[in-house]
Amino acid sequence: MAEAFDYIEMKIPAKAEYVGVIRLTLSGIASRMGFTYELIEDLKIAVSEATTNAVQHAYKEGEGGEIVVGFALYEDRIEVMVADSGQSFNLQQIREETGPYKENVQIEFLREGGLGLYLIESLMDEVIVHQNEGVIVFMTKYLEGEQVERNVETIST
Repeated sequence: MAEAFDYIEMKIPAKAEYVGVIRLTLSGIASRMGFTYELIEDLKIAVSEATTNAVQHAYKEGEGGEIVVGFALYEDRIEVMVADSGQSFNLQQIREETGPYKENVQIEFLREGGLGLYLIESLMDEVIVHQNEGVIVFMTKYLEGEQVERNVETIST
């Protein structure tokens, strides 16, 4: 049986001034879910990094374009997807197509010394990068304690 979740999706122009709107929305959602202040700050930094990267690199100068940010809210975690193709998410299809990124994949923030992706990975529990027509960054953050318990169960079995 599929796990129940709420889904919120936002589409913004690929302009730096809208990154704060995503950050504020995320903060409100994560706070409502019961995330601690520290975890909310981690989420905001990671999602801002992914969104800013999409704003800076997805479209040519003056080309315009849109960024879609999706928030999947589960009982124990939040999944945030940032896509620079401007396409809405078909979550099931994305899950089937998404795999771990490869070392040689040509994504802008991997070329920039990897700091953007490194920062995102250090702040989030799971990160997957998917490149098709555009780039999708999939980020998961568990409510405090959930990730630890999951890992303990995995180790003990």
